[in-house]
Amino acid sequence: MIDSEKQKITGFLHLAGDFLGSGYRSEFQEQIPVNTAPAESAEQLQITETENPKEDQNQDAGVFHTPISEADSLELIASQVNDCRNCRLGSSRLNTAPGEGVLSPLVMVIGEGPGREEDEQGRPFVGRAGQLLDKMLSSINLSRNTNCFIANIVKCRPPNNRDPQPEETSACAHFLNRQIILLKPKFILVAGRIAAQTLLKTSEPIGKLRGRFKDFYLDNLKIPLIVTYHPAALLRYEEYKRPAWEDLKLLRLKIDESGDS
Repeated sequence: MIDSEKQKITGFLHLAGDFLGSGYRSEFQEQIPVNTAPAESAEQLQITETENPKEDQNQDAGVFHTPISEADSLELIASQVNDCRNCRLGSSRLNTAPGEGVLSPLVMVIGEGPGREEDEQGRPFVGRAGQLLDKMLSSINLSRNTNCFIANIVKCRPPNNRDPQPEETSACAHFLNRQIILLKPKFILVAGRIAAQTLLKTSEPIGKLRGRFKDFYLDNLKIPLIVTYHPAALLRYEEYKRPAWEDLKLLRLKIDESGDS
Protein backbone atom coordinates (compact mmCIF):
# COMPACT_ATOMS: atom_id res chain seq x y z
CA MET A 1 0.00 0.00 0.00
CA ILE A 2 1.50 3.36 -1.05
CA ASP A 3 1.72 6.36 1.28
CA SER A 4 -1.10 8.28 -0.48
CA GLU A 5 -3.46 5.35 -0.03
CA LYS A 6 -2.54 5.08 3.63
CA GLN A 7 -3.23 8.79 4.05
CA LYS A 8 -6.65 8.47 2.42
CA ILE A 9 -7.66 5.58 4.65
CA THR A 10 -6.31 7.29 7.76
CA GLY A 11 -8.12 10.50 6.89
CA PHE A 12 -11.36 8.66 6.31
CA LEU A 13 -11.14 6.80 9.59
CA HIS A 14 -10.54 10.11 11.34
CA LEU A 15 -13.64 11.46 9.60
CA ALA A 16 -15.68 8.50 10.83
CA GLY A 17 -14.35 9.11 14.33
CA ASP A 18 -15.39 12.75 14.18
CA PHE A 19 -18.89 11.77 13.18
CA LEU A 20 -19.38 9.11 15.80
CA GLY A 21 -17.80 11.16 18.53
CA SER A 22 -19.53 14.50 17.97
CA GLY A 23 -22.91 13.63 16.52
CA TYR A 24 -22.18 13.39 12.78
CA ARG A 25 -19.90 16.45 13.07
CA SER A 26 -21.02 19.70 14.57
CA GLU A 27 -23.06 20.77 11.52
CA PHE A 28 -25.13 17.56 11.80
CA GLN A 29 -25.70 17.74 15.52
CA GLU A 30 -28.97 19.67 15.51
CA GLN A 31 -30.49 17.72 12.63
CA ILE A 32 -29.28 14.16 13.30
CA PRO A 33 -28.36 13.21 16.86
CA VAL A 34 -25.63 10.62 17.09
CA ASN A 35 -26.56 7.00 17.61
CA THR A 36 -24.40 5.57 20.36
CA ALA A 37 -24.20 2.07 18.86
CA PRO A 38 -20.68 1.30 17.56
CA ALA A 39 -20.18 1.64 13.82
CA GLU A 40 -18.53 -0.97 11.69
CA SER A 41 -14.93 -0.37 10.76
CA ALA A 42 -14.01 0.55 7.21
CA GLU A 43 -12.74 -3.00 6.71
CA GLN A 44 -16.11 -4.46 7.71
CA LEU A 45 -18.06 -2.30 5.26
CA GLN A 46 -18.05 -4.23 2.01
CA ILE A 47 -19.09 -2.74 -1.30
CA THR A 48 -20.93 -5.37 -3.33
CA GLU A 49 -21.25 -5.10 -7.08
CA THR A 50 -24.05 -6.60 -9.10
CA GLU A 51 -23.50 -10.33 -9.54
CA ASN A 52 -25.05 -10.52 -12.99
CA PRO A 53 -24.39 -7.30 -14.93
CA LYS A 54 -26.25 -8.45 -18.05
CA GLU A 55 -29.38 -9.28 -16.10
CA ASP A 56 -29.18 -6.13 -14.01
CA GLN A 57 -28.66 -3.99 -17.08
CA ASN A 58 -32.24 -4.67 -18.08
CA GLN A 59 -33.48 -3.97 -14.57
CA ASP A 60 -31.35 -0.97 -13.64
CA ALA A 61 -30.91 1.07 -16.77
CA GLY A 62 -34.35 2.63 -17.04
CA VAL A 63 -34.53 4.06 -20.54
CA PHE A 64 -31.68 2.59 -22.61
CA HIS A 65 -31.58 5.09 -25.46
CA THR A 66 -32.30 8.78 -25.05
CA PRO A 67 -31.43 10.44 -28.35
CA ILE A 68 -29.79 13.82 -27.88
CA SER A 69 -28.33 16.17 -30.43
CA GLU A 70 -24.96 17.88 -30.34
CA ALA A 71 -26.85 21.11 -29.66
CA ASP A 72 -28.41 19.74 -26.47
CA SER A 73 -27.44 21.52 -23.26
CA LEU A 74 -28.49 21.90 -19.65
CA GLU A 75 -29.81 25.36 -20.50
CA LEU A 76 -31.98 23.94 -23.29
CA ILE A 77 -33.30 21.22 -20.98
CA ALA A 78 -34.14 23.80 -18.30
CA SER A 79 -35.98 25.91 -20.88
CA GLN A 80 -37.96 22.91 -22.09
CA VAL A 81 -38.78 21.93 -18.51
CA ASN A 82 -40.13 25.43 -17.91
CA ASP A 83 -42.35 25.14 -21.00
CA CYS A 84 -43.45 21.55 -20.31
CA ARG A 85 -47.13 20.71 -19.84
CA ASN A 86 -46.85 17.00 -20.57
CA CYS A 87 -48.50 15.94 -17.30
CA ARG A 88 -50.89 17.36 -14.72
CA LEU A 89 -48.07 18.75 -12.58
CA GLY A 90 -47.47 21.46 -15.16
CA SER A 91 -50.79 23.09 -14.33
CA SER A 92 -50.36 23.20 -10.54
CA ARG A 93 -46.73 24.31 -10.13
CA LEU A 94 -45.44 27.75 -9.30
CA ASN A 95 -41.95 27.11 -10.65
CA THR A 96 -40.06 24.18 -12.12
CA ALA A 97 -36.86 22.93 -10.49
CA PRO A 98 -34.77 21.53 -13.36
CA GLY A 99 -31.63 20.99 -11.28
CA GLU A 100 -28.44 22.76 -10.27
CA GLY A 101 -24.78 22.14 -9.66
CA VAL A 102 -21.54 21.80 -11.59
CA LEU A 103 -20.71 20.37 -14.99
CA SER A 104 -19.02 16.95 -15.07
CA PRO A 105 -19.91 16.33 -11.41
CA LEU A 106 -18.20 13.77 -9.26
CA VAL A 107 -21.63 12.83 -7.85
CA MET A 108 -25.11 13.40 -9.20
CA VAL A 109 -27.75 13.36 -6.47
CA ILE A 110 -31.24 12.37 -7.64
CA GLY A 111 -34.28 12.80 -5.42
CA GLU A 112 -38.02 12.46 -5.82
CA GLY A 113 -39.38 15.90 -6.65
CA PRO A 114 -39.70 19.51 -5.52
CA GLY A 115 -41.46 20.38 -2.27
CA ARG A 116 -43.14 23.64 -1.28
CA GLU A 117 -39.97 25.70 -0.90
CA GLU A 118 -38.45 24.21 -4.03
CA ASP A 119 -41.64 25.09 -5.91
CA GLU A 120 -41.40 28.67 -4.63
CA GLN A 121 -37.71 29.12 -5.45
CA GLY A 122 -37.36 26.98 -8.57
CA ARG A 123 -34.37 25.12 -7.09
CA PRO A 124 -33.98 21.48 -5.95
CA PHE A 125 -33.45 20.57 -2.29
CA VAL A 126 -33.61 24.00 -0.66
CA GLY A 127 -36.12 23.30 2.11
CA ARG A 128 -35.34 21.77 5.49
CA ALA A 129 -34.56 18.40 3.92
CA GLY A 130 -32.39 20.12 1.33
CA GLN A 131 -30.41 21.88 4.03
CA LEU A 132 -29.81 18.51 5.66
CA LEU A 133 -28.75 17.07 2.31
CA ASP A 134 -26.13 19.81 1.96
CA LYS A 135 -24.76 18.89 5.39
CA MET A 136 -24.75 15.21 4.52
CA LEU A 137 -22.78 15.91 1.35
CA SER A 138 -20.41 18.24 3.16
CA SER A 139 -19.65 15.50 5.68
CA ILE A 140 -17.96 13.48 2.92
CA ASN A 141 -16.41 16.47 1.13
CA LEU A 142 -19.13 16.93 -1.47
CA SER A 143 -21.06 20.06 -2.41
CA ARG A 144 -23.50 21.23 -5.06
CA ASN A 145 -21.21 24.24 -5.50
CA THR A 146 -18.00 22.36 -6.28
CA ASN A 147 -18.44 18.73 -7.30
CA CYS A 148 -22.13 17.69 -7.36
CA PHE A 149 -25.25 18.18 -9.43
CA ILE A 150 -28.68 17.96 -7.76
CA ALA A 151 -31.80 16.88 -9.63
CA ASN A 152 -35.11 15.10 -9.18
CA ILE A 153 -37.18 12.43 -10.89
CA VAL A 154 -39.91 15.00 -11.57
CA LYS A 155 -39.22 18.68 -12.09
CA CYS A 156 -42.53 20.02 -10.76
CA ARG A 157 -44.04 19.73 -7.29
CA PRO A 158 -46.75 17.10 -6.84
CA PRO A 159 -49.71 18.69 -5.01
CA ASN A 160 -49.47 18.39 -1.24
CA ASN A 161 -46.09 16.64 -1.68
CA ARG A 162 -47.77 13.39 -2.69
CA ASP A 163 -45.78 10.68 -4.47
CA PRO A 164 -45.33 11.30 -8.19
CA GLN A 165 -47.58 9.11 -10.32
CA PRO A 166 -46.08 6.73 -12.94
CA GLU A 167 -47.36 8.86 -15.82
CA GLU A 168 -45.68 11.90 -14.25
CA THR A 169 -42.30 10.23 -13.80
CA SER A 170 -42.56 8.91 -17.37
CA ALA A 171 -43.30 12.37 -18.72
CA CYS A 172 -40.18 13.73 -17.01
CA ALA A 173 -37.86 10.79 -17.66
CA HIS A 174 -36.30 12.15 -20.85
CA PHE A 175 -35.27 15.37 -19.10
CA LEU A 176 -33.39 13.52 -16.39
CA ASN A 177 -31.87 11.02 -18.82
CA ARG A 178 -30.55 13.82 -21.01
CA GLN A 179 -29.08 15.53 -17.95
CA ILE A 180 -27.28 12.33 -16.96
CA ILE A 181 -25.92 11.85 -20.49
CA LEU A 182 -24.69 15.45 -20.69
CA LEU A 183 -23.21 15.55 -17.18
CA LYS A 184 -21.64 12.08 -17.19
CA PRO A 185 -21.36 11.91 -13.39
CA LYS A 186 -18.78 9.55 -11.94
CA PHE A 187 -21.30 8.35 -9.30
CA ILE A 188 -25.02 8.62 -8.62
CA LEU A 189 -26.50 8.98 -5.13
CA VAL A 190 -30.24 8.29 -5.10
CA ALA A 191 -32.21 9.80 -2.23
CA GLY A 192 -35.43 8.04 -1.32
CA ARG A 193 -37.69 5.14 -2.27
CA ILE A 194 -39.56 6.75 -5.18
CA ALA A 195 -36.42 7.89 -6.96
CA ALA A 196 -34.71 4.53 -6.41
CA GLN A 197 -37.64 2.45 -7.62
CA THR A 198 -38.11 4.68 -10.66
CA LEU A 199 -34.46 4.66 -11.73
CA LEU A 200 -33.94 0.96 -11.06
CA LYS A 201 -37.30 -0.14 -12.46
CA THR A 202 -38.12 -2.17 -9.38
CA SER A 203 -40.72 -2.42 -6.61
CA GLU A 204 -38.23 -3.58 -3.99
CA PRO A 205 -38.35 -1.62 -0.71
CA ILE A 206 -35.59 0.87 -0.07
CA GLY A 207 -34.28 -1.24 2.81
CA LYS A 208 -33.23 -3.87 0.24
CA LEU A 209 -31.95 -1.37 -2.33
CA ARG A 210 -29.62 0.65 -0.10
CA GLY A 211 -26.29 -0.36 1.38
CA ARG A 212 -24.58 -1.57 -1.80
CA PHE A 213 -23.61 -0.32 -5.22
CA LYS A 214 -25.38 -1.21 -8.44
CA ASP A 215 -24.34 -0.41 -11.99
CA PHE A 216 -26.67 2.08 -13.68
CA TYR A 217 -26.72 1.80 -17.47
CA LEU A 218 -27.92 4.55 -19.77
CA ASP A 219 -26.98 4.61 -23.45
CA ASN A 220 -23.20 4.01 -23.42
CA LEU A 221 -22.77 5.04 -19.80
CA LYS A 222 -22.18 2.70 -16.87
CA ILE A 223 -22.30 4.59 -13.57
CA PRO A 224 -21.93 3.22 -10.01
CA LEU A 225 -25.14 4.03 -8.15
CA ILE A 226 -25.97 3.85 -4.46
CA VAL A 227 -29.34 4.36 -2.77
CA THR A 228 -29.93 5.94 0.61
CA TYR A 229 -32.84 7.31 2.61
CA HIS A 230 -34.28 10.68 1.66
CA PRO A 231 -33.21 13.50 4.03
CA ALA A 232 -36.88 14.14 4.79
CA ALA A 233 -37.15 10.59 6.13
CA LEU A 234 -34.11 11.17 8.35
CA LEU A 235 -35.86 14.16 9.90
CA ARG A 236 -38.84 11.96 10.78
CA TYR A 237 -37.35 8.58 11.65
CA GLU A 238 -34.43 8.21 14.05
CA GLU A 239 -33.72 4.62 13.02
CA TYR A 240 -32.77 5.61 9.45
CA LYS A 241 -29.92 7.89 10.50
CA ARG A 242 -27.19 5.32 11.06
CA PRO A 243 -27.93 3.38 7.84
CA ALA A 244 -27.83 6.65 5.91
CA TRP A 245 -24.42 7.45 7.41
CA GLU A 246 -23.20 3.98 6.43
CA ASP A 247 -24.34 4.66 2.85
CA LEU A 248 -22.40 7.93 2.82
CA LYS A 249 -19.29 6.15 4.08
CA LEU A 250 -19.61 3.56 1.33
CA LEU A 251 -19.87 6.32 -1.25
CA ARG A 252 -16.81 8.11 0.11
CA LEU A 253 -14.81 4.87 0.14
CA LYS A 254 -15.84 4.10 -3.44
CA ILE A 255 -14.84 7.60 -4.57
CA ASP A 256 -11.46 7.30 -2.85
CA GLU A 257 -10.85 3.88 -4.37
CA SER A 258 -11.64 5.22 -7.84
CA GLY A 259 -9.04 7.99 -7.59
CA ASP A 260 -11.58 10.53 -8.89
CA SER A 261 -11.68 12.60 -5.70
